[in-house]
Amino acid sequence: MTARYLEAAVTTTSLVAVYGTLKKGLNNAHWLSTATRLGGDTCTALTLYDIGPYPGAKWQTSRGISLEIYRVTASQLARLDELEDHRHGAPEQGEYQRQLLTTRFGKAWVYIYNPSVDGCIMIAEGGWPSQ
Repeated sequence: MTARYLEAAVTTTSLVAVYGTLKKGLNNAHWLSTATRLGGDTCTALTLYDIGPYPGAKWQTSRGISLEIYRVTASQLARLDELEDHRHGAPEQGEYQRQLLTTRFGKAWVYIYNPSVDGCIMIAEGGWPSQ
């Protein structure tokens, strides 16, 4: 059975905005292979940072970051939370926090990177890997 907080999250919105390795054609895209891809969007409320094998997003104004928007189920969201180390009971302790973002498809969950990005390469336009 799926946890109640996941059911509540999907009731809030069943959309997820992705900006990194979960995007089509990248190494973690298989995590969303059964989700419905709605399309792309550009977001100026986020800036990406290259933190090595994947990016992290911070709430910082950018010139436009490329996103893909998917419709997910509660069980799919649970798997994404696990991949992103989102900790429902203590979100500030995980690697990412799942937060709401406005997209052209409506509100979507997005994973915001918790650790410091000092010394990381900023990506303020386009996507990851740098395009």
